Amino acid sequence: MEEIMVREFHTEGRVIACVPFGSGHINRTWLVVTNTPRLYIMQQVNTQIFRNPDGLMNNILLVTEHLRRKDPAPGRVMALVDTLDGRKYITREDGLWRMYDYVAGGVCLEQAETTEDFMMSGKAFGQFQRDMADFPAEKLTEAIPGFHDTPARFEALRRAAKADTMGRAAQAAAELDFLTAREEYAGMLTRLQRAGTLPLRVTHNDTKLNNVMLDGETHEPKCILDLDTVMPGLAATDFGDAIRFGASTAAEDEPDLSKVHLDLRLYEAFARGFLGACGGSLTEAERETLADGARIMTLELASRFLADYLAGDTYFHIDREGHNLDRARTQIALVKDMEEHDAEIRRMLQSI
Repeated sequence: MEEIMVREFHTEGRVIACVPFGSGHINRTWLVVTNTPRLYIMQQVNTQIFRNPDGLMNNILLVTEHLRRKDPAPGRVMALVDTLDGRKYITREDGLWRMYDYVAGGVCLEQAETTEDFMMSGKAFGQFQRDMADFPAEKLTEAIPGFHDTPARFEALRRAAKADTMGRAAQAAAELDFLTAREEYAGMLTRLQRAGTLPLRVTHNDTKLNNVMLDGETHEPKCILDLDTVMPGLAATDFGDAIRFGASTAAEDEPDLSKVHLDLRLYEAFARGFLGACGGSLTEAERETLADGARIMTLELASRFLADYLAGDTYFHIDREGHNLDRARTQIALVKDMEEHDAEIRRMLQSI
């Protein structure tokens, strides 16, 4: 199928290869090579996850156009390739198909090789916040409705525990108690946004290190990747999810909880990059809730993993029995470390 679809896009030269590319679990991705030689990235978007593909692509078009006005240099912003009939994507029964120019001269890291690398990731996402600060977030569609509606996530956990369709609630009693005790706190950002204290921003919502293309030589940020989850949100959730994933000393499914800690050096490095690049684009209330964003995003993901475990592992892919329970426990261990170092973290953020 991919060999047929690649011919629907306006590529330079003759296509000589179309091979699977990357490690994404939602969309299917291919590297397209031509004899010019030009490289492209073609994707089949999973419309079972992204159920409003037109809204998703409209978000990407609006955001990339805005970013390109801020920095028109080649390779700084993802660029869609036109179809043969001048469109930006193709919608079919088997999903949405699109193609991007390949961003050359860069590297994507699964893990930070140095604290400097993680600071550069923070710099990239902070620059994204600053560049999009003058864009009205309400013009964007919610690519995944309620994605960071933390109270709704906790309500889903409560329903899964009550139903207990797999008879697993007893095994997860300690984890349920831990999360339930923090439910009120976990809804804080949502309440502040609804009260108008925190402004809606254009947010990336998948602020992992591997979604930043770094320059191959200098490791300066080059281009932000994977804009599928760009939508209205909160600066604290983008900051927080990056910390949750990147400043942990262990994988998010590590069964040995003694290995799970918050690396404060990485935390500070990302914060310095992020806040330095944001400039004055964040309000005082947004800055004050960055530490909460890290803890709340970790609580939210723990609730999602645990709810999926209780419901029979129907959403997150698992490789072993109890995989989602291990994931929930890892996030909980990280929350405990965040709570223990909360005062130190807040002092650090205030000093930047």
